[in-house]
Amino acid sequence: MYNPFEIFIGLRYVRAKRRNHFISFISLISMLGIALGVMALITVLSVMNGFEKELTSRILGMVSHATVVDYDSNFADWETVSLKIKEHPEIIGVAPYIEAEGMVVFNKKVKGTAIQGILPEREYEVSVVSEKLISGDFDDLVPREFGVIIGSELARFLGVFVGDKLTVVAPNANATPAGILPRLKQFQVKGIFEIGMHEYDSALVLMHIDDAGRLFRKNGPDALRIKTVDLIRAPVISREVVKQIPGTYGVIDWTQQHANFFRALKTEKTVMFVILTLIVAVAAFNIISTLVMMVTDKQADIAVLRTIGSSPFSIMTIFMIQGTIIGIVGIILGVISGVWLATNVETLVPSIESILGIKFLSPDVYYISDLPSDLHWSDVLVISGVSFLFSLIATIFPAWRAAHIQPAEALRYE
Repeated sequence: MYNPFEIFIGLRYVRAKRRNHFISFISLISMLGIALGVMALITVLSVMNGFEKELTSRILGMVSHATVVDYDSNFADWETVSLKIKEHPEIIGVAPYIEAEGMVVFNKKVKGTAIQGILPEREYEVSVVSEKLISGDFDDLVPREFGVIIGSELARFLGVFVGDKLTVVAPNANATPAGILPRLKQFQVKGIFEIGMHEYDSALVLMHIDDAGRLFRKNGPDALRIKTVDLIRAPVISREVVKQIPGTYGVIDWTQQHANFFRALKTEKTVMFVILTLIVAVAAFNIISTLVMMVTDKQADIAVLRTIGSSPFSIMTIFMIQGTIIGIVGIILGVISGVWLATNVETLVPSIESILGIKFLSPDVYYISDLPSDLHWSDVLVISGVSFLFSLIATIFPAWRAAHIQPAEALRYE
């Protein structure tokens, strides 16, 4: 019959009032250190998840989940292709677009921009730009009226407002009696948007796809943006769609368009996890000091247990249980405080900012001025598992040392 006396003695050592208060202090420091490390890991990773989610939603709100391109022609029959794409049950939006580069000129100020020709009545299906207007109306983009919608930073740089007229310069050249001149056309500002990303707010100009076709001499859209029901499955869904369309079509999904950016986010998160895990490791290995002093303090008890028949493995188990309990208590405290902090950081940080009278992330410098948080329970499980493993490993050497104490040597001066 199994008699878990090792567990009984190990738990008794944990909760017993020790004669050596320094050992109790070191145990408490180890426990609090593990709790602090776990709390920091959960909070920081949650904030990083929040930033990743916020950046992803802003970027993908503009570039769509995937883009279908025609390698043979310039989407001469894009409406038919669009209808076939929409037949897929997991596609919720399709919109054509023309993409080009050019310059905008206003009052002697010149700025290079990315220009997109869009179909306003379809664009809302694949992007959020219609929801991000801070002035003007998205429906004012009417063909042949030559209107544009520009980013807020670009508007500030040029000093334009809704109703002003600016000149758009296309790189396509016109042959005139005076020589080769660039194509240019005057457009009226119909709206100003603000996405919160420098890449778009400072260098993106939207116009109706018909006007863009005339300006850049294109007979049809460059590609079709598609939006799927599931962002994560977008690469798979988009490839299924292309296979169902007859013709020489290809697809570029969001993971390919911004591969370096998302790879950098993942790498940064991994590095932060490793760095903060070292805090837990240092705290966990403080358990070694606690148990080494405990073994020295309990040599007589160990000798008595050995003389009444306890095996070295049983002695080792007793001290491993004691050290593991210290680690588990620290992990539980860290998880509770970390989860609470991660779920309340969005309200705590503004309160601290108002008390101190400062702004940690100034909106003049950062596009995300609030600390977002997105708690993943999978991260909590991984952090708890790694911390428990460190705590368990830290108990091995002191417990092994206790198991090899010779009873005769330990009781010689008792």
